[in-house]
Amino acid sequence: MFKTRLLSGIGLVLVSLGTILYGGLALAGILLLISCLGFLELTKACNIHGEDEGKRKNSLEIAGLLAIIAYYAGLYGGLDNVYLVMIVVLAFIATLFVYVFSYPKYHSDQVMSAFFSYLYAPVMLSFIYLTRYLEQGFYVVWLIFIASWGCDTCAYCVGMLWGKMFGNHKMAPKLSPKKSIEGAVGGVIGAALLGMLYAEILVQNQAVSQNVIWIFALLCAIGGLISMVGDLAASAIKRNHDIKDYGHCIPGHGGIMDRFDSVIITAPIIYFLTVCFM
Repeated sequence: MFKTRLLSGIGLVLVSLGTILYGGLALAGILLLISCLGFLELTKACNIHGEDEGKRKNSLEIAGLLAIIAYYAGLYGGLDNVYLVMIVVLAFIATLFVYVFSYPKYHSDQVMSAFFSYLYAPVMLSFIYLTRYLEQGFYVVWLIFIASWGCDTCAYCVGMLWGKMFGNHKMAPKLSPKKSIEGAVGGVIGAALLGMLYAEILVQNQAVSQNVIWIFALLCAIGGLISMVGDLAASAIKRNHDIKDYGHCIPGHGGIMDRFDSVIITAPIIYFLTVCFM
């Protein structure tokens, strides 16, 4: 299991590295694929299927998938943010169309879960692409992964090594008994240090117009803190619906939502912080 998890983790890193470096259609395409898979995992977890549909894609899922494709086509096509928001609004209206004209096939909670799934994975993940094409986006986009995956790794290591020494205070005992406040603090500090190292070694000597070492540390610290909320939120959904993993498409890791839960919520935060501070 460890070997499988390690190899698939390396594969994820290589795919992320290649697509983000190349950008353009490659990045938009891989984000579209990940978004569609994440959307379907969420709709399955939230049980939006009608009683007589079995495993077939229903109208809510089809409307969501079409809306995801339209959104990413607009994103890759360079539409202004106001038009991207318009696509999101139209996706909501399309969901209401399905609800109204198939009534009483779907309940309101299924409709809300379908649109929630659309916003949660596809729209939030699109901020990776949006960050990549900011003025300093080529350097900043990596902070999304440093903050989320770096914080997770550092939190695990600190929690295991020093958690018991300081009392191992539970951060969310009913939701995730293994996560400690000590680990969380270590994760945030670790993410900040990784951001500083990244800035010092790979960014500061490049064509960057300002000293970014402390800015990157701050962005990674805030992003790391927020990433833990994303991790816990995804866990809460699984507990609400009594499932272990969202899927099995990533060997050793589970589904897209199991691996990208923290990245999903970190991406827009890094984008907005970059706009504010850089």
